[in-house]
Amino acid sequence: MSQAPTREVARRVFAREFNDASHTFKESDDERAPVYLLLPTGERANRVFLVGTLTEKEDVGEGDEYWRGRIVDPTGTFFVYAGQYQPDAASTLRDLEPPAYVAVVGKPRTYETDDGSVNVSVRPESITAVDAATRDRWVVEAATRTLERIEAFEDESNEYARMAREEYDLSVDDYRPMALAALEGLDESDELGSDDDAEGDDGIDAPAEP
Repeated sequence: MSQAPTREVARRVFAREFNDASHTFKESDDERAPVYLLLPTGERANRVFLVGTLTEKEDVGEGDEYWRGRIVDPTGTFFVYAGQYQPDAASTLRDLEPPAYVAVVGKPRTYETDDGSVNVSVRPESITAVDAATRDRWVVEAATRTLERIEAFEDESNEYARMAREEYDLSVDDYRPMALAALEGLDESDELGSDDDAEGDDGIDAPAEP
């Protein structure tokens, strides 16, 4: 039975879980086969969808423009990098003035540092300015998807959960209070930039890029 190529689903994932992920894999030997990031809650992600507050942007390129954006959600920080191969996303980052709510669709990218740790960032396909209501809806969706993955984690037929148990020394139950706290935080404040004090965000430095 032949399989027609399909576009990968963009997973809703909070920054804390995204940054805990480090294992990537392919499901075939084909050179063009998609590369997946294994989420600790037991799901594969070739693309992600995130919404948060763009708090900083910087052109870190040497010669050509290469933009780094720092995007904060209720649980932590995403870093996105866009250059000449992502012209639309790079142009948007150049024009946006922080703080601003943004929605990003992109591909996870891992980079191993000299000390052997793994940094995770997003190579954006698109970056769009959005409003607070869109951010709030994303928080609800991301929390829902996270809780669903946690519920399915112990299902023995869940191959990605089995893989996550093998690859990560993490307690999946720790992500439940994270998701619930993100939901509860929606009732506390809708001020732009209020996510700057997100749990787990203090002291996070921008990851190095090769």
